Amino acid sequence: MRRLSGIIILGFVGLAIGYALFGKWGGEYVSLQHLFSFGGNSLQGALRSISGIEEMRNKVLLCGAAGAVAGLLLSFVRK
Repeated sequence: MRRLSGIIILGFVGLAIGYALFGKWGGEYVSLQHLFSFGGNSLQGALRSISGIEEMRNKVLLCGAAGAVAGLLLSFVRK
């Protein structure tokens, strides 16, 4: 159970760091709802792709995944 909680906590920390680093667009932070809205029609997907929000989302999610992997590795080291 401690392993899972460490993974979740560091995953959220990674997401927060990724959002702080890559969540700005035009000098302002993109809303979380807009950043993590999946789905929609093809026109909305094309607009997100052109505006760079898809790339921004990928970078933030990669930071969250890196945090989760760090939590997993730390749980093995601490054990």
